[in-house]
Amino acid sequence: MNSFDSCPAMETAMLSQIDVFHDCFDQVEDPRVPGRTTHPLNSILFLVVAATIADADGPEEIECFGNERLDWLSRFADFPHGIPSHDTIGRVLSLIKPEQFQQALLDWHTQLCQQYRDAEDKLDRDEEQSLPIHVAIDGKTARGSYTNAEKSNAIHFVSAWASKHGVTLGQTEVDSKTNEITAIDELLDFIDVRGTIITLDAIGAQKSIAEKIHRNGGDYIFAIKDNHPKLANAIREHFELVHEEGLKANGVKSKKTVGKKSGRQEERFYAVCPIPPEMKAMTDLWAGATSIGQAITQTERNGECHVEVRYFLLSRPARVGEFAISVRSHWSVESMHWVLDVVFHDDASRIRTKNATANFTFIRRYVTTLLKQDTTKRSLKQKRKKAGWNTDFLEKLMFSA
Repeated sequence: MNSFDSCPAMETAMLSQIDVFHDCFDQVEDPRVPGRTTHPLNSILFLVVAATIADADGPEEIECFGNERLDWLSRFADFPHGIPSHDTIGRVLSLIKPEQFQQALLDWHTQLCQQYRDAEDKLDRDEEQSLPIHVAIDGKTARGSYTNAEKSNAIHFVSAWASKHGVTLGQTEVDSKTNEITAIDELLDFIDVRGTIITLDAIGAQKSIAEKIHRNGGDYIFAIKDNHPKLANAIREHFELVHEEGLKANGVKSKKTVGKKSGRQEERFYAVCPIPPEMKAMTDLWAGATSIGQAITQTERNGECHVEVRYFLLSRPARVGEFAISVRSHWSVESMHWVLDVVFHDDASRIRTKNATANFTFIRRYVTTLLKQDTTKRSLKQKRKKAGWNTDFLEKLMFSA
């Protein structure tokens, strides 16, 4: 007996969610020759999503999962000729457009969240929408995607990560003929930046990117380093001066936190202030620039002390609490990259076709979101394994938000 047999209402709700899945994935164009396809595209994509959640890494394991769970899969999608081969799965993922696949996954997740909100009706929508959403943009290389002996042509992606919500909003491949700056610019065309605070490392701190974010209704916090030497020196010299003369006397808001993590003592100091008059001529070239910030991290472990000082340019008002949260939250994207490597073996994957690499990389990010939304006290690895063993748990991960 499955979970639906004893709960008709749950079965009706699940069928509605299945319809939502197919509606969202209908926007993915089928690149195969019409009339010469054996397996429906949506069925293949449903199989890929379910199998990836259930601890399958790559086309061969997806095919194996499908053959073991064909009866369960057939409740949600059509498999008139059985499970497609791993060659078919890999070929389809190498042909479909990554931006369409990403949008379908994001739309599906949005629809599931909306259904949950409508059912619970507990959120104050106006208050929620007034709060800025932190989005960290950062790059990651799919290290196993190289095709030459030097391993120098591995594919690199830039992704946008909504840290609080744990959702990847989109990713763009870095074209070897261009660079990461161009990829960031393209990624900003894909996502809606309204009501967000975009944080970027120094490589993304560009006047053109600041202008695009500001023009489209977003805000930014840019790390400023030696790629902008005059601005970096001006910010550094200003904070050195105000530390000597007094922070409050110079209108600087500051915050200090102390904590212990993984056997090391961490002390973090944050300071932010409006752009001083003597820097206006320089910062006016950056659309929306309003404030400058400083973050000092002092880490002590095994008697050794390491100090890192970073400087920032902001389009937000000088609010030290918001600044501290945004700067600290940016590194959550690094945690997500660690998850991709450890839980999904992303760096070990030898999928090398560009579209396939992009599609598999994004679906791993998407599945990470689903796994983290489950609040049971298990590791992400354990959740994936349980989803492979227990289809009720797999359904919960797929159809709950």
